[in-house]
Amino acid sequence: MNTWNGKTTVGMLPAQAARQWPEREALCFKGKRWTFKELDQEIDLVAKGLIAMGVQSGEKVCVWLNNSPELVFLLFALARIGAIQVPINTRFRTADLEYVLRQADCATLISDEISGPIDYLSMVHELLPELPAATTREINSVAFPSLRRVLLNSKGVSPGCYSWSDLETLAHGVSDAAAERRAASVALTDIFLIMYTSGTMGFPKGVMRNHWQLLDHHTDRIAALDIGIDDVMLNYLPLFHVFGYVDGPITSMLCGNRQVLTERFDPQESLDLIESEKVTTLGGFEAHLNDLSDKQERSPRKLSSLRVGLFATGTKSAVPALVRARRILAPMNTVTVYGTTEIGANVTLSRLDSTEEQATETSGIPSKDYAIRIVDPTTGKDLPVGEPGEIIVKSSKVMLGYYNKPEETAKAFNAQGWFRTGDMGYLRADGYLRFIGRYKDMLKIGGENVDPMEVEGYLLSHPCLHHVAVVGRPDSRLSEVAVAFVVPKQSSAIQEADIIDYCRGRIASFKIPRRVWILPELPMTANGKVRKEILRRMALEVQDTCCDERTAR
Repeated sequence: MNTWNGKTTVGMLPAQAARQWPEREALCFKGKRWTFKELDQEIDLVAKGLIAMGVQSGEKVCVWLNNSPELVFLLFALARIGAIQVPINTRFRTADLEYVLRQADCATLISDEISGPIDYLSMVHELLPELPAATTREINSVAFPSLRRVLLNSKGVSPGCYSWSDLETLAHGVSDAAAERRAASVALTDIFLIMYTSGTMGFPKGVMRNHWQLLDHHTDRIAALDIGIDDVMLNYLPLFHVFGYVDGPITSMLCGNRQVLTERFDPQESLDLIESEKVTTLGGFEAHLNDLSDKQERSPRKLSSLRVGLFATGTKSAVPALVRARRILAPMNTVTVYGTTEIGANVTLSRLDSTEEQATETSGIPSKDYAIRIVDPTTGKDLPVGEPGEIIVKSSKVMLGYYNKPEETAKAFNAQGWFRTGDMGYLRADGYLRFIGRYKDMLKIGGENVDPMEVEGYLLSHPCLHHVAVVGRPDSRLSEVAVAFVVPKQSSAIQEADIIDYCRGRIASFKIPRRVWILPELPMTANGKVRKEILRRMALEVQDTCCDERTAR
């Protein structure tokens, strides 16, 4: 069931849901529960607090938070007041955060203070060293000229920063009428989201989307899964990714179903919640399937409520995991999906009535309003059914562009306006898409896109390294991991551990190479290009040692 009327913006969905299902439970997090009415009240309070802090319509707000109720409140509150949210991967570290803050021209940074063992505030201080001694909460940073304020998801006091308590207090100074005027000024065609992705080429880019694109696109996903008011969605996916964002908060507001949110993915916790909360739907990637199946085999739970799972799979390597999960996690049916941040979360979907072969060995059929072609990546000519080529996509739901990157935006489309995914696949005779892999060197690590060029660029900032090449290697749990081949500068005695230590705390843990091989030179072509196919073979031939677990943390 989908209640979107084609007019309501993302920020006003909670108000609509509160009118339709005021006393129904909307959200559960660590045992605490909110009805749709209560959730809308929290969102209204946060929206007013943001207005009082000075957050303007069209202003970019960097959101660096782990899954929490406060993050759910913020996602809708920012959309309600016309701000543009820029979700940041919580596994990013200072170098990653610095790039996004500056590239997106963010005026506000909203961050956790501490989450588990991670001290986010210390990383904020590393980028803004003037904060600890600040006597005002107005930021004027030479390094970040657009940045005006920092809000911490904390009740405590930190110099130079707003706290969550400050936000709630300030909210009482904003009238209902003022908040309603801001909400009424927001249009469906306004950009409300810039989501960063490594995409298919180049360094991280901010994908721009408006309200209408996200909501209209999502209706086919709801229909494919047959989501209704009685469903219970277990959401362990991070809300800074489009998958977790739309399948959790957005779906709940459109369908009236309950969302059970967790801070992070833990297979044992997830299975316990499926049993205790009577979960009916969940989603994820191959790694989630494997972990859930392994844990269920070792310690079975009652999963009789589990109706359907949506998984971004379809590659050959994922077939055994899907087949096994359909058996071990029964009665769960599986729906497969193909999409990217640029083109949308569900460009293709299998269906509940698809055969097991279609639901495990393909990524489904095109969603409504999507056209897909398979072309020769060199000539652009269409290829026949069953022949692999580049997947190109055309739809009004494709991104509006990359923020402040006009050249990269232009390169992403062909002359006829088709988006070039850089992915390889083929269309079958039954109309289903088979995703094979990436034409580019892009890595997919546990569901995260990682651009080798970005990691190479960071490693080359080490004063002892001369040449660097990063490639992917298959991994039984994460599908793929990064490995690096480096050539040190002469007289350098740098070791593998030194290079890995250089990455820790500066780039996201999933970007850190699982292994580093130190070579006298890299294999090169006659015109000076690194022969990465040779490096991939080398990576497969050498066994991992002690660095496996240490760099995966």
